[in-house]
Order: sequence, then structure tokens, then C-alpha cells
Amino acid sequence: MLFVVSTPIGHLEDITLRALHTLRQVELILCEDTRTTMKLLRKYDIHTPIKSYHAFNEHRLLPSILQRLQAGEHIALVTDAGTPAVSDPGYLLLRACIEHDIPIDIVPGPSAFLIALLVSGFPPQPFHFEGFLPRRKGRKKRLEYLSQLPHTIVLYESPHRLQKCLAELVQHLGPDRHAAVCRELTKVHQQVVRNTLEALYEMVDQGEIPTKGEFTLVIGPK
Repeated sequence: MLFVVSTPIGHLEDITLRALHTLRQVELILCEDTRTTMKLLRKYDIHTPIKSYHAFNEHRLLPSILQRLQAGEHIALVTDAGTPAVSDPGYLLLRACIEHDIPIDIVPGPSAFLIALLVSGFPPQPFHFEGFLPRRKGRKKRLEYLSQLPHTIVLYESPHRLQKCLAELVQHLGPDRHAAVCRELTKVHQQVVRNTLEALYEMVDQGEIPTKGEFTLVIGPK
């Protein structure tokens, strides 16, 4: 069986009891960055073997992982933070397991977009989760699509592209559209800033919102 296990997005005590039990019982843990996952495992004295599984090696490793699962092993899939396959590696493995009739069990837990959606104060129903915008090809087309949506929008962005992203959102969605920049959610330096898109862009430009850490943007409805 493949266990898809959610892990904390920042605060290590957000791990569930079921997740800890699962990580102790499986034969192998697949993870993005072994250094990140080892911090969690050390904290809870878990000694299960781990293997790096990320966007750059998942195609190569998939056959051997499927072989181990078909042989009867239990394997857990985790990401660096949050729920696997949500803007992180994992979908390819999930689809392959379904195609090969390998059972899947989801061990739920934290996800950054849900936390950001609630803390933003914008209506949570309905909402559109975009994840990461395309870096180059298709980016403008996606922004034009988002500009037509009347409801709340949630997307992820990297620190070094945050200011550019806000500038593009101002251009496509309008300077007066209200939004929230959520930085380092659940961590010590958590910051949630609510304002118009234009004001948020200026705050980043002036250094009031540091471009360090993990970012989730929530854009309010029209």
C-alpha cells in the first residue's frame, strides 16, 4: 500500500498521531529533500529508511517503487511541507498506483492554501486554487484567465518572483483588488498582510514585506 502522508508546513508539532504511526510502520519513506524530512523524523525518534523522490528523478524511480509496492511493501510518500501532490511531486506515483491496482491511503494534515484561505478573511466558498503560475510559457494566458474569475483565488509564489507576480496581478486584476500576502505560515516569523494589490506591491518594493520564506497569495473576490 502507498500512504500519502501530510507533514507540517512549518510548526513540527502540527504532525498528526496517525501520521507518526504510519511513518514508523512503513518499510520506506519517499521524500523531496532528505535533510528536511530527517529533521521531522529525528524530533519524533523515527528510524524508517528514507529515499529522495522529487521532480527530477520521479520518472526514473517510478518502476522500482511500483515493483516494491507490488511485492507487498508499505511505502509512505511525504513532501517537504504540507500534502504531497499539491504543487509538489506525487501525482505521477498516485496515478501509477491506481493504474496498477495498488491501494492508496491518504493520511491528511496541513496544507498551506487552506490555512491562507482562512486567515485571509476572504470568502472561502467558492474559491479557485491555482498553485504556482507557469514561469514563462502560458503565464500571461493564466493571468488573463484568473482576471475573469469573480471569486477568491489562491496561488503560490517563490520569494524572488513575488514582486513581479504582484505587478502582473495589478496589471491583469486591477490595482484596487483586495488581497492578502501570507508569509511563513505557522512558523515563528509568520506574516499576513491584507491590502489592495497595488499597496501590497509597494510594501514589497519598500521592504515592509521581506522577500524571504514561503509565500501564499490570496486574492479576494471582485
